[in-house]
Amino acid sequence: MFKMYGIKNCDTIKKARKYLEANGVDCQFHDYRADGLDSATLQGFIEVLGWEALLNTRGTTWRKLSEEARSAVNNAAAARELMLEQPAIIKRPLLCGADGSMLLGFSESTYQQFISEKS
Repeated sequence: MFKMYGIKNCDTIKKARKYLEANGVDCQFHDYRADGLDSATLQGFIEVLGWEALLNTRGTTWRKLSEEARSAVNNAAAARELMLEQPAIIKRPLLCGADGSMLLGFSESTYQQFISEKS
């Protein structure tokens, strides 16, 4: 079984969930806003993907930060703290396989490949 992390009202999340449903993929959804995000889970994401990959610097949440706040995010600890405070700043969707593998972002071709490799 797969687990997807994100925010339910995100358009990319909606596309990814629709794709999974249409292809009969069993997937549990974890909404950062409704279900929260604990420090240990985020640390696991960072260890596999790196904080730079997880931090969405193109989204609205990032752009709303002050220049001072943005420039302070220059290492893993600062990025981790910001992502825990504002999980909407994490790139999404994040799809996790039962084996601990992770895929960040969505495209039908990468999902198809990831799911076939992990099933």
